[in-house]
This record gives sequence, structure tokens and C-alpha cells, in this order.
Amino acid sequence: MFKKIIAGLAVFSLAACGNGAASGGADPEKKSIRLAYQAFPSGDLVVKNQGLLEKALPDYQITWTKFDSGASINTAFVARSIDIAAIGSSPVARGLSAPLNIPYQVAFVLDVAGDNEALVARNGSGVTDVASLKGKKVGTPFASTAHYSLLAALDQAGLKESDVNIVDLEPQDIQAAWTRGDLDAAYTWLPSLAEIKKTGKVLISSRELATAGKPTLDLGVVSTDFITNHPEAVDAWRKVEAQALDLIAADPAAAAKAIGAELNLSPEEAQEQLSQGVFLKPADLASDEWLGTPDKVGKLAGNLVSAAEFLKGQQKIDAVPALADVQKAIYVQGLPGVLG
Repeated sequence: MFKKIIAGLAVFSLAACGNGAASGGADPEKKSIRLAYQAFPSGDLVVKNQGLLEKALPDYQITWTKFDSGASINTAFVARSIDIAAIGSSPVARGLSAPLNIPYQVAFVLDVAGDNEALVARNGSGVTDVASLKGKKVGTPFASTAHYSLLAALDQAGLKESDVNIVDLEPQDIQAAWTRGDLDAAYTWLPSLAEIKKTGKVLISSRELATAGKPTLDLGVVSTDFITNHPEAVDAWRKVEAQALDLIAADPAAAAKAIGAELNLSPEEAQEQLSQGVFLKPADLASDEWLGTPDKVGKLAGNLVSAAEFLKGQQKIDAVPALADVQKAIYVQGLPGVLG
């Protein structure tokens, strides 16, 4: 994993030299925000599509860059190329652990993974359940929530990682490999999940794994430097993300129209995919179950430590961070009032 981070670093460093990105939003004198987003149905895409952050912060230069997985986002944070990102809880657990120790903080919960992430066996592969994946080829984006969930599903079924041929593929590459018949199964998320389900069978979903004690989430994280230098911009970002959650709850059709435009889906397709995720109410974010408040950090910190413990057992990280250190990486300043 660390080699992958270092390799990616060179790419991001070169890109930064070419366009000035590396000097961006952490500078207190420069009003710019570099956001990393991913192509999965969430309120983050509502914020992007409707220009909510641009309206809230007209004096800021705001740049949105698409990333395909949490691993590449972690690489970008290491390279200081982004300020705010939508990223899964498993890569965040990695990022807060050695050897990465990325200086960022969790400031929002975008969604809780439900049926929007799942392990699917291709029709004709001979795979009927997770246990029958032994010796089969399974695609998933490494260092993602889907990868974490795949390892958890294998462990639950009594299989070791070495029992399965796991290949590192981004969601769009999974679709292409699936069409060619190169994969027996894949663990991925929407919208690629919807495509492979057309010719496959769901073996287990992230909703089921959450019930079994291995929950995954999509989080909003912010670099510590950016929080220090632009706290008012972080407040504005949290507020518009909360507005997006309110829209998903109150008018899912309107939210789906915005999300569909970002994912090249019809509003009907987007709404169906949106219904497969679990979206919190803004008021829930400051509860003990999730982020918490300045007086008491919520249980999300423990969730991330548990994820790190599992990853350490799978030899994916060097060491598990202390709970106190992870609690310091949960940004609760101003909660719940800052959400509006």
C-alpha cells in the first residue's frame, strides 16, 4: 500500500508543478478550496451540481476533481494537492494509521453503506456463495471500503485472502473486465454495481456486513492545515452538505435529478440508486453515535479504530492508532449549531 502511495505521489507532484495546485487552499492568504469527489450517489454530488458551495463562498476559487477511489485520494492528501474530500471509512482508517499518518480530520458523514456496495458473482462463474470464491478471481478497488468489506466477507466465510485471487481494479475497470468475462466476482459500489448486477448474483451487501459488526461509511474529511487556516470555509462546506442531506430526505426526486446529471443517469435511475444508501439527518451527525460534539466525541472514532484493527490483522497497515488520537481527528467544532 505504501509503495502505491509513493508511486502516486510522483504523479501528483508533477501535476501540481504544472498547474499550481500544490500551493492551494491551505494557504491562509489564498481563498481557494480544492475538493475531491467520487462518482457515487450522495449529497456531495448535490452540492457540486447545484453550486451550493460556490454560492455560499463567492470569494473563494473552488475546484472539484474526480477521483476513482479512496486510495488515490489519500495519495493526493499526502501530496498536499487537495483540501476536502469524499472518502470511505476504510481508507480513512488507513490514512490515520501508520505508515501514512495523514493530517486530516473527519468533519462529515455523507452516508452509511447499505445495499449501494455489494459483492456480486458473475452468472456462469460457478460461485453460489462467499465460501465458493476459493480459487476464483475477484475484482475490487484496493484500499477502499469495498476492499475492506470483501476481506470482512471472506473472513466471515472462513476464507483467507490468499484463498482468493483478488485484483485491484477501479469501478469502471471492473465493468470492462466483467463484460470480457475476466472476473468471477467483484465487490464494488454504485453506479458500477448496478451494471454488473444485471448479469450476476449478489452474495452479500455492505448492509449485511454492517449488521454483522463491519460497517462502512462515506465520510467528508478536511486537511488539518485547511481547518486551521480557513475555519469559516469549513463551516460553510458543512452547512451546504447538511442542506444536501435535507434535500435527499425531503425531496428525493430533486436530489436524484442533480445526482443523475453528475452520473449520467436518468432521474429515475439515480433515485433508485439513491434509495439503496443510508443517509443521516443533519441533527444525527452531532449525536453520540456519529461525530459527537466538542464536549464528547462520538462513536465514529471507535468505528475507525475497529476498522484499523481489522486492517492490521489483515497486514494492511503497520499499527493501529490509539483511540485518543483518532478522537482528535474527528472535527466537532461548532456542532451541532454550525449545520444550520
